[in-house]
Amino acid sequence: MADARVWLITGASRGLGRAFAEAALAGGDRVVAAARDVGPLEELAGKYPEHLVPLALDVADRRGVFAGVERAAAAFGGLDVVVNNAGAMLYGMVEEATEEQIRAHMDVNFFGAVWVAQAVLPHLRARGGGRLLQVTSMGSGGGMATVGLYGAGKAALDSVSEALAMEVEGFGVKVTVVQMGGYETGLFTAGTTATRPLERYRPLRTEMEAMWGDAVAPAPDTAAPALMELVALPDPPRRLILGSRSFDHVLEMDRARTELYRSWERLSRTAPG
Repeated sequence: MADARVWLITGASRGLGRAFAEAALAGGDRVVAAARDVGPLEELAGKYPEHLVPLALDVADRRGVFAGVERAAAAFGGLDVVVNNAGAMLYGMVEEATEEQIRAHMDVNFFGAVWVAQAVLPHLRARGGGRLLQVTSMGSGGGMATVGLYGAGKAALDSVSEALAMEVEGFGVKVTVVQMGGYETGLFTAGTTATRPLERYRPLRTEMEAMWGDAVAPAPDTAAPALMELVALPDPPRRLILGSRSFDHVLEMDRARTELYRSWERLSRTAPG
């Protein structure tokens, strides 16, 4: 196809990244599918031998990211769409998390995404523009017990991506923060590092586990059509909540936050700043 796009998708071996890669390939596009372990991509590569290139990549390794992006751009002669999807979960209370766990978590969820963005921008500019999708979370607008550090990394990525969108728009590069809802991606199993529980948090942990419940989340491929539509928009939004239930939850959180601000408006306005 003359108008086939070239995608680079991180975290593409499973979950949302895999679903997005399959949707792009089904649409006739070409994909560089990056993951730490590319073994799960063998079958897909066999199905699309001319359109899929698996790329072993650890986004926490900045030097490796820049070298990997060069290989990705060379695979099909450039990049058009980059989906910054690689991520992990650090599950537990803030007090429980070790320094090693926190730093390793941020290396993937925040710094890794920044390294990818830095590495791909010269290639998108050389193409005369392109799309950079920064995958964050519908919960990044506020912290929640047991997943506070996950939310912190995604909130940081939200913020830097908003700034990045302003910085690169003049080059024709469109950045969208994609706040994903809950999908059955394996994030809470294969993608999770758990803290060592402290006994003092047992009641709250039990409460949170009950709140999460055991409802079955939708399959990742149900999110792919919306993402494909987003990529096709000539003037995409800088921020998009992806998921119907999550859309409602975010609106409710925003309403609650506005009410909180208003309830303390008198105290806020006593300061001149």
